[in-house]
Amino acid sequence: MKADRPLDLAIVGAGPCGLSAAVAASLTDLGAVVFDKGCITRSIALYPTYGTFFSTPDRLELGGVPFIIQGEKPTRLDALKYYRRIVQEFGLDVRQYTEVVAIEGEIGAFTIHSRSMAGREARVLVRNVLVATGYADSPNWIGVPGEDLPKVSHYYTEGHPYYDQDCLVIGAGNSAVEAALDLYRAGARVTLVHFLDELDSGVKPWILPDIRNRIEKGEIAVRWRQRAIEILPDRVRLRGEEDGRVEEIPNDFVFAMTGYTPDLSLLRSLGVTIDPGTRIPAFDPGTMETDVPGVFVAGVVVGGKRPDKVFIESGRLHGPLAVRCIGDRPPMEIPLEEGAGTTV
Repeated sequence: MKADRPLDLAIVGAGPCGLSAAVAASLTDLGAVVFDKGCITRSIALYPTYGTFFSTPDRLELGGVPFIIQGEKPTRLDALKYYRRIVQEFGLDVRQYTEVVAIEGEIGAFTIHSRSMAGREARVLVRNVLVATGYADSPNWIGVPGEDLPKVSHYYTEGHPYYDQDCLVIGAGNSAVEAALDLYRAGARVTLVHFLDELDSGVKPWILPDIRNRIEKGEIAVRWRQRAIEILPDRVRLRGEEDGRVEEIPNDFVFAMTGYTPDLSLLRSLGVTIDPGTRIPAFDPGTMETDVPGVFVAGVVVGGKRPDKVFIESGRLHGPLAVRCIGDRPPMEIPLEEGAGTTV
């Protein structure tokens, strides 16, 4: 099959920020395709089963489609339903379980090389590229022996499988605190470990009294100013930050809730400048275009080492800026190739 013209935009990443760009493209009559090596909004699918968003639903909306819920704060399930509806409402071309393995070319003539979960390879010719790959696949490893054991996870879903088990939670941010509380309520014996001497300042205010009460009553054990230095099948070794004393505690499961860092490999392969200190790609905040013409960014990839500073509320605005920039440019005339704009 031969297309009339290359697609205007390929979006890598089908999270809320990538979908926002696709919605903006559909509203301005630009041809766009979205790739994701997982399902749509995979990062939200990986949230705790009964998780609740900090934001109100109106701040998560895309394309003017109302996000209607029964309660005050959207749940994980609410968000998954809403973003599925967005894909259907706008008829977005989303290619799930299809990884972008390489991007070649230049503005007006990029070739997207992809591979499906079944191993089928394809290529698509597009004029512009937007990278909104998020960070769900790039957890921050703590780098200790035993971290690759099956009992260790950088994700948390729910507490039931850990009833009557010794569980260690590493970290003191929202993810760690929520995991610790959920494990405790499911009947696990929980120890929270953090290299500082207090909870992170960004912990949601409505759960602070709960975690503080659990710690004060000894219902959740805590090891301040300590680090896990080795994970063993039946225990974990901890070391004090100040005195260097090593302690071993019984353990069945470890949850390393130490955050995530965006994968910048695609941007690097395209020649985008990445600040070596902050890991922030060079881009124009007014258009989201990088220093490589035709290559745009959206979502947490713009946060570098601090992706926690970019939320759906702000990241959903990036894609429309990129689409506006693309739409304002005069049409490009480039030679068509077999399969341009389509999968071959």
